[in-house]
Amino acid sequence: MAVELIARLAALGRAHDLVRPLPGHQGTAALLGDLVAVLLSPYEDTGAFSGRIRVAVPRMGVGEATATTLALVFHELATNSLKYGALSADTGQLDISGNNEGDDIRIIWTERGGPTVKDGERPAGYGSRLVERSVAGQLGGSIDYNWSPEGLIVTLRVKAYKLSD
Repeated sequence: MAVELIARLAALGRAHDLVRPLPGHQGTAALLGDLVAVLLSPYEDTGAFSGRIRVAVPRMGVGEATATTLALVFHELATNSLKYGALSADTGQLDISGNNEGDDIRIIWTERGGPTVKDGERPAGYGSRLVERSVAGQLGGSIDYNWSPEGLIVTLRVKAYKLSD
């Protein structure tokens, strides 16, 4: 447990290193795809990754404040997936895709191959409520959950201009 916790904390630290300001006011260094990959890297160390996680998001810069909020969101989703979803099963797969939709960025988290989702299962914990408030308040967006028997699909909508904050 200690090794897994240290790996997750190290990933959060690496994610923040990505968005440190560059010298001479050159902006920030993080791309959305790099941030997601770094945040999910601890799951590779536990054997849950093994090429089963795919990331295909728009090539966009991410600011320091946004990186913190996205780190919270992806950490909560990944933790829940490892406990209850696709990452808890050897055959599970996770796809994270995204696209531009006008002024919004839509990111879709799709889990397949995990345990069958039972009707009525919904996030009710503190982490899920914190994620919903953070996405709405800090990213000007929304997060929607779709539980199907095949697996969870989470749709995250974020205002594009908020990504660079």
